[in-house]
Amino acid sequence: MVAPGATVQRVSSQFSFTEGPAADKRGNIYFTDQPNDKIWKYDTDGNLSLFMDKTGRSNGMYFDKKGNLIACADEKNELWSISPKKEVTVLMSDYQGKKVNGPNDLWIDPKGNIYFTDPYYQRDWWERKKPDLEGKHVYFLPKGRKEPLPVATDLKQPNGIIGTPDGKYLYVADIGDRKTYKYEISKDGTLTNRQLFAPMGSDGMTLDSQGNVYVTGQGVTIFDPNGKKIGNIPVPSRWTANVTFGGKDRKTLFITATESVYTVPMQVRGVK
Repeated sequence: MVAPGATVQRVSSQFSFTEGPAADKRGNIYFTDQPNDKIWKYDTDGNLSLFMDKTGRSNGMYFDKKGNLIACADEKNELWSISPKKEVTVLMSDYQGKKVNGPNDLWIDPKGNIYFTDPYYQRDWWERKKPDLEGKHVYFLPKGRKEPLPVATDLKQPNGIIGTPDGKYLYVADIGDRKTYKYEISKDGTLTNRQLFAPMGSDGMTLDSQGNVYVTGQGVTIFDPNGKKIGNIPVPSRWTANVTFGGKDRKTLFITATESVYTVPMQVRGVK
């Protein structure tokens, strides 16, 4: 999967905890340094720059078709849409009048609907010391709606999430149970036919154009579409939090890992 002779290259180690990598249409990659409340940009020429300060403590992110950066902003447990001009629109702020646990990661389906995981990780910037809601769920936010719907409620600590480009399947990592599941997505957005995909949980996840699934934690572990482990890319940081494909040809694997970010040239492309 890795390009011949290629190795993991450190881009920078100037951060506190990196997360949420997302590539725009051109292949530029945006990622968060959540403890410092910043979003950074790594462009297709290899330049690193600060994109935005005061990001609502953004965590997982994903671009919509209009070029807006959709972010899990867990300072106030919201979903944000950040325009290219850095204009913020709050897409979701509560569920049945209560704050959700803390949106962690998200994926946008081909119709513009959002799926997001909602585990609970106590944050230093919160006044509350326990969740307002029972359970740690996966939610579905239909396009244009303000209130999400729980669609997976039997997980211990859902975290990483990614769907297939055709909108038919959704992968969800239950990091609390050390398992990754595959769901079928119904026409109404609900999830059915849960299957154990891999006996391993994950923080963030991504897919390549061949349908292989990339999970994180201890380096980057790759599973084929049937859930068979292909291999592991070691990463020289204590924890690998997230991963995505970017670059002009979508063949650069971009890895966020604790204080650092890394790149690896690949033989396969990421999905768009």
